[in-house]
Amino acid sequence: MNLFETIIIAIVEGLTEFLPVSSTGHMIITQGILGVKSTEFVKLFTICIQFGAILSVLVLYWKRFFQTMNFYYKLFVAFIPAAIIGFLAGDFIDSMLESVLVVAIMLIIGGVFMLFCDKWFNKPQEDQTITYKKGFIIGLFQCIAMIPGVSRSMATIVGGMTQKLTRKTAAEFSFFLAVPTMLAASGYKLLKAIITPEGQQLLVDNMSTLIIGNIVAFIVAMLAIKFFINFLTKYGFKAFGYYRIVVGVIIISLMIFGFDLSVA
Repeated sequence: MNLFETIIIAIVEGLTEFLPVSSTGHMIITQGILGVKSTEFVKLFTICIQFGAILSVLVLYWKRFFQTMNFYYKLFVAFIPAAIIGFLAGDFIDSMLESVLVVAIMLIIGGVFMLFCDKWFNKPQEDQTITYKKGFIIGLFQCIAMIPGVSRSMATIVGGMTQKLTRKTAAEFSFFLAVPTMLAASGYKLLKAIITPEGQQLLVDNMSTLIIGNIVAFIVAMLAIKFFINFLTKYGFKAFGYYRIVVGVIIISLMIFGFDLSVA
């Protein structure tokens, strides 16, 4: 990966990590367009730059993380389903990360769903307390996002709305839940690299690329979060639904007409 590819992929990560459009899906598509193949380092890079996105949540919401232990217990309960499924089906999930077609199909399916989800689920109750039960159910929805193209943000926010949370409350809990979820995924990937001589050398040889990627992802994610909260509160999901459908159709059309977007 050269500097241009590093910055572009990091921008895509920062822009899309907390929007309901699938950051993983967009990074796979971006790799395909740029011609960046999924080498061991590229796989590591796309996971590790999530540290930058995580930091943006911690910086923007740092006061909210100084709460009672109940806050952390609820996050842990919500995190459990993804942790279990991620551990048991990690290899299968990794195999799907190289399919641009899967991403395109799920972008379209998710986009169609988002055209109607406000009508179906935007019925908040006055009490916006997130209980352990609600947190666990949101965590179950998060598991759906392990399919590339679904969007972790979309899944968890819709999960919150099914529990009668407002779009804003559901989105903020989605951001908080992203911290342990993404930290675990990134940390596990990084640990697997560190414990092998080959992985250690990979990190040493590409440290500057990882640092630049995280810095770019951090800055862009902060801007994206501020935009998303305001936009979602006012307008809902419909615009993101149309965007997903358009992108998915374009990608499938390019593949039909012979453009090589594979990353394997």
